[in-house]
Amino acid sequence: MHPPADHPIRTPAEHLAAMRDRTPLVQCITNFVAMNVAANVLLAAGASPAMVHAAEETGEFTPLVQALSINIGTPSPGWATGMRAAAAAARAAGLPWVLDPVAVGATSYRQALCGDLMAFEPTVIRGNASEILALAGVEARGRGADSADSVEAAETAARALAERSWAVVAVTGPVDYVTDGARAWRIANGHPLMPKVTALGCSLTALVAAFLAGGGDRAEATVAALACFGLAGEQAAEGAAGPGSFAVALIDALHAMTPETLERGARVSAA
Repeated sequence: MHPPADHPIRTPAEHLAAMRDRTPLVQCITNFVAMNVAANVLLAAGASPAMVHAAEETGEFTPLVQALSINIGTPSPGWATGMRAAAAAARAAGLPWVLDPVAVGATSYRQALCGDLMAFEPTVIRGNASEILALAGVEARGRGADSADSVEAAETAARALAERSWAVVAVTGPVDYVTDGARAWRIANGHPLMPKVTALGCSLTALVAAFLAGGGDRAEATVAALACFGLAGEQAAEGAAGPGSFAVALIDALHAMTPETLERGARVSAA
């Protein structure tokens, strides 16, 4: 049975304020494509990135941070060893950590790596619909890191995965779905330009880790991170001419985001 929420209810705005008050150091083991983007997203939002992935130091470094984000986008044996060591250290230290199972259904190597990482009990699993379906053991239609399944098609699998793993599961898409197995939410913030910029999904995983470091209910913190990121995307699109200018404007929008703005703009509903 999934453990009940044990924290007072916070709004997305309160989660943003709590994260910024702490300015958490977030260790990101992510892919080559996402490193720079994820680091800039964290800095703009109010957190501090640490892009530490080497197997020789991850286990030693992880206890020094406030949250961990693991993205398997470009795995190799050395990086996989570092991921396992970091996840083990986070679990031992009681630190929140987020797993992004990029293209988990594409190869047996990725499936085995995610199986190893799941044993270290991620706090949150964030992926697109095809990735969540594959991780849950349901046939999916993903094309590499891209989803060919709808968020709605993955909702039942997400609930089952959350119940089985005790993780919060976030399925991201045009309308995001978050569940801890007992409760569920939909987040309608976002913009169609967001999938046109590489590494934004990977960066969102790191942002979820930052919000978890702010404390409070882990499912509600996940919802808050998704709403904040999606709203920033909406604001960035207002003056963007296309994906290139949108990418820059998104960083600016995250930096300018206030709890008051998030309070007014978050479109979150119970599912």
